[in-house]
Amino acid sequence: MTHPEQRLAELGLSLPEVVPPVATYVPAVRSGVHVHVSGQVPLLAGRLMATGRLGDTVDLEQGYACARQCALNSLAALKAEIGDLSAVVRVVKALVFVSSTPAFTRQPQVGDGASDLFRAVFGDAGLHARSAVGVSALPLNAPVELEAVFEVG
Repeated sequence: MTHPEQRLAELGLSLPEVVPPVATYVPAVRSGVHVHVSGQVPLLAGRLMATGRLGDTVDLEQGYACARQCALNSLAALKAEIGDLSAVVRVVKALVFVSSTPAFTRQPQVGDGASDLFRAVFGDAGLHARSAVGVSALPLNAPVELEAVFEVG
């Protein structure tokens, strides 16, 4: 199997620097064989890729791209915690928060940005349980936030 970072490179992607916490928490915590990655917003080079809500100022394509960046940021936090992404046995769970208007109901399609990246990087081990929920607001006015749980060996 190809190394996860090689798969990222094949996709034209690389891991960013770990996003520093904006409050009192750490980016990732290992507990036994699981690593819980704190909520990641779509920061790219220190700036949000988009701001606002889906169904208002952010379209579905932008939301998908934001979820994908959240997944990349979560992988950076994961790697900082475990040292090597090849130690990932499985992506267990993803929780996608989508800042959206009451009429917007395509949260699952936004979340696919993260899920599709995990699948591309980890193959079948990237398939995971997931929830995608609409919320009225997220930190920093981000349109998407992702938290994830990984099993590591």
